[in-house]
Amino acid sequence: MAKRRTPPPPTAPSAALYLRVSTGRQADSDLSIPDQGRQLRAYCQAKAWPVAEEFVEPGNTATDDRRPAFQQMIDAAMAKPPPFHVILVHSFSRFFRDQFQFEFYARKLAKNGVRIVSITQEVGDDPMGVMVRQMMNLFDEYQSRENAKHTLRAMKENARQGFWNGSLPPLGYRVVAAEQRGERIKKKLEIDPIGAETVRLIYRLALHGIDGSGPMGVKSIATYLNDQHLTTRGGGRWSNGTVHYTLTRTTYIGAHVFNSRHYATQEFKDESERVIMAVPPLVDRDTFDAVQRAMSQRNPLAMAPRFVNSPILLGGICFCGLCGNAMTLRTGKSSAYRYYTCCTKARQGSTGCKGMSVRMDLLDAAVIDHLENRLLNPERLATMMDNIIDRRSEWIEKRHRHVADLRKRATEVEQRLQRLYASIEEGIIDATDPSLKPRIAQLRALRDKAAGDAERAAKAIENIMPALTPELLNRFSQATRELFRADNGAYRRDLIRAVAQKVEMVSPHEARICGSKVELLRTLAVNNGVESAALVVPGFVREWRALQDSNLRPFA
Repeated sequence: MAKRRTPPPPTAPSAALYLRVSTGRQADSDLSIPDQGRQLRAYCQAKAWPVAEEFVEPGNTATDDRRPAFQQMIDAAMAKPPPFHVILVHSFSRFFRDQFQFEFYARKLAKNGVRIVSITQEVGDDPMGVMVRQMMNLFDEYQSRENAKHTLRAMKENARQGFWNGSLPPLGYRVVAAEQRGERIKKKLEIDPIGAETVRLIYRLALHGIDGSGPMGVKSIATYLNDQHLTTRGGGRWSNGTVHYTLTRTTYIGAHVFNSRHYATQEFKDESERVIMAVPPLVDRDTFDAVQRAMSQRNPLAMAPRFVNSPILLGGICFCGLCGNAMTLRTGKSSAYRYYTCCTKARQGSTGCKGMSVRMDLLDAAVIDHLENRLLNPERLATMMDNIIDRRSEWIEKRHRHVADLRKRATEVEQRLQRLYASIEEGIIDATDPSLKPRIAQLRALRDKAAGDAERAAKAIENIMPALTPELLNRFSQATRELFRADNGAYRRDLIRAVAQKVEMVSPHEARICGSKVELLRTLAVNNGVESAALVVPGFVREWRALQDSNLRPFA
């Protein structure tokens, strides 16, 4: 009679432990990961499951799968045969807080013989257990969204009060402790003297170029910064994108925008969702606005190509006051007469815009006469420039203080280097210490950057616009009048665009000329004259504000 053989006991499945916390603060303070690991290992010991591997995810959200340790674990689990058959987590929310994504990965792993087990939410693998798990995942997803909503609301209020919510500050700023509320330390941004000078340099290059050579575009600025070995905050090279972002970031005029993009898609949020956080300004508003206009005028989308080299005096800057669209050339009686006509009416008829037509020679003459006899009158120019010129001495004084701060920083770093060298010579510090060389290199780089920024800031003060004397205003006015009457139509057109950026037809008999004091001041200041200044910024500014009788833009 044959003996029945007892089958061997089944081999215990090996497990992979997945430990995750949501924030870096939790990971740094060891609030959760060690406790999760202790409980997971105790569970494996009770089940006699050997631990094959541990995957630790410090400070990553479970709302998506962009987690390095998570992806490493999934790749290992999909090997054939898999090195483990159970992924053990403290709760299902540690694995995923998105029900759809959870089920996607759960089914993907199940096809390769790997299942997900929670030590605090034990459910079976039968249909009832799967349904219970799915309900738990839905609740976790809902709870995650609610927590995110409340957290974002608190962060927006924090920003409204002027406090920094975290992340790397923009170039030119550093984070400092502002006040303590309970156990929390509120932080704010303050100007970093070293990085601030790089930002101001970028704005100077955009407006004036190198030593007053003329405005530079983002590509030229990036090339110059890289040639001068000036790096970004992260120590990298400048690109067109980083320069453009620096030139358009409202943080530098004291208005940092918080919550402007969706975290997952990086799409811009609605204006109502954004919060303006007050920070110390690095650049004055007039300079920032002038840079935006200059960039807009160089943008090929800002002016139709047909206007760039157009022989028409007001081409590209003449607009209909009814619909806001451009007025273009129309001719009559075999081209004997030329008119500025609303392009909307020309294309769509009176249903699109009632529009108007104005004789070109009459409007051109009226604009030139107004600019010559009113705007470019030396006494009127002096009055217009008063509120900007009055700030000149204040600006110079502030820049001198900034240069002093930079030189003080360079001196302090040099003294620290000297103390470090002395400690090495006296044997207090081991010269073979591997951390010594990078520390010395860091201090040298900090010293050289502070000294270089101080030198560039001092040079910028020397190159500041000279005082606007009556002689300079008279010379500018006379030269401009002569150029307005010159035979070179293209030069005259570009000069008008530099002095007055928009002509708006209010009625067939009334036009409103719009311009910018900053643009006029910059035109006047370049080379103390007009020959090269008139061509500093050819073009026009779309969607600009109408001005008062003096044609001055009221700056906030």
